[in-house]
Amino acid sequence: MDSNYLQIFLITALTGAGGLALGGGMAAMVHSPSDRTVSLLLRFTAGVMCSVVCFDLVEDALEGSGMVPVLCWIMIGYLCTYLLNCWIDKQAHHTHSHGGHDHEHDHPHKHDHTPDHNIPIGPDNGELCACGHHTLHTAGLVLAAAVALHNMPVGMAIGATFASREGGVLAALIICLHNIPEGMSIAAPLLAGGSRPGNAVGIAALSGLPTILGALIGYGAGTMNPLLLAISLSFAAGAMLYVIFGELLPEAEHLWQNRLSGLSTMLGMLLGMALIFTHIH
Repeated sequence: MDSNYLQIFLITALTGAGGLALGGGMAAMVHSPSDRTVSLLLRFTAGVMCSVVCFDLVEDALEGSGMVPVLCWIMIGYLCTYLLNCWIDKQAHHTHSHGGHDHEHDHPHKHDHTPDHNIPIGPDNGELCACGHHTLHTAGLVLAAAVALHNMPVGMAIGATFASREGGVLAALIICLHNIPEGMSIAAPLLAGGSRPGNAVGIAALSGLPTILGALIGYGAGTMNPLLLAISLSFAAGAMLYVIFGELLPEAEHLWQNRLSGLSTMLGMLLGMALIFTHIH
């Protein structure tokens, strides 16, 4: 049992924190990734994750529970992840006063601190974000904290998959793909705000640590009994569905719109199906 926990710890550390660090390193090496490249990567990752949910997590959950409980827990997982991200957005946007002064009248609309992929990476230029109060460095730290909170349910999905069978490695690799653009988006504003490349990559990697904790929790819950495993898998499926349809695809559509861009999602789904069914059979 201890060796299983150690294996999960090492794999999720490599793919969770490692994927974010890889993205941060790419942001440090590449001046600025194109919106089209990031969009296609997000769509491809969404396709692979969709295959994991439909042909792996849900299928295994149905083996330990009925259809209605599985559907209910999928919805609960989706809603919990949605509410968590709503809270994250509230913290990451400007809805509070600065320095004891209320700026809502000056800025009646919320300000999005999601980093612009076209931000030039270089020495600190003293630029502020759109709200005029937070520097680019602060925006990067806020996003890193948001990604860290978001990675907890993602890690639970990996752990639950490990508990169901030996498919956890595939799920971890898919999450690694998902983390690469997130690591780039964390490091880009930090680098533009004057952070050293090593510090920016380190902050991106630290935001992946909750993935490890979530994976250990998901695995521990899933190994207790078949019913709890089914609940864990269903909850994880709902969380991943929110990531797909609430984050990856909308962000990809925002970055680059093209009629053929859906081909990237389909190729991701096909690759996911091939990996899943090749592993099973």
